[in-house]
Amino acid sequence: MDEDTLRQIEQIIGYEFSDKNLLVKAFTHSSAVDSRLMSNERLEFLGDSVLAVVICQALFDNFKNYLEGDLTKIKSKLVSRETCAQISGQLGLQKFLKVGKGMVSNRALSGSLAAGVLETVIAAIHLDGGFEAARDFIMRNFGPLIEQADAEQDHGNYKSLLQQYSQEQFNATPSYLLLDEKGPDHNKCFELEVAIDDRHFTSAWGSNKKEAEQKAAYNALVELGVLEKAPENPDE
Repeated sequence: MDEDTLRQIEQIIGYEFSDKNLLVKAFTHSSAVDSRLMSNERLEFLGDSVLAVVICQALFDNFKNYLEGDLTKIKSKLVSRETCAQISGQLGLQKFLKVGKGMVSNRALSGSLAAGVLETVIAAIHLDGGFEAARDFIMRNFGPLIEQADAEQDHGNYKSLLQQYSQEQFNATPSYLLLDEKGPDHNKCFELEVAIDDRHFTSAWGSNKKEAEQKAAYNALVELGVLEKAPENPDE
């Protein structure tokens, strides 16, 4: 990899390496070298973990009213191979990846290999410039997706939205009360209502408790004036 190519990559990722060999290794696939230890596989392992830590910290700091399950859903989407491949493709990283001849036309260049090279770049930046440098790179590229994922999560998760609103406005946590259940064991439906302090909201039925809780939370949000109307199929 010549100096002009290295400079081009550095301009794309917004980071200048002290150790150019790290950058070269980040773009060396195992199919292009005799020993896998000379490839970027170990960097991919490290980069995956650094990415997860940064994303988890960002979600933990920014979404203080989200429970563990909600945070996990967003995190899983953000660190997925699909999302990493998307960002790698936007930056055009995969075109610099050195692969063996049999890999040149492989569709994986726009999929798993593209995702992998993003992780190797993260690891290389981390080793060369430290955690903060890697964090800056990650947040520049994942920041907009974090905001988007949060909006999508809020739109479908009425329980999370209600909990956040209730804690901010009433300094209280909603409770879900089971009022009734009908049907045989294999096909039950459940009626639940939300209570915030002493205020009870319109109950809702669902084919399982989770669905009933989401619908009951939606009813409470409507009655509190947070939402105006229900979508046709509230997400569970």
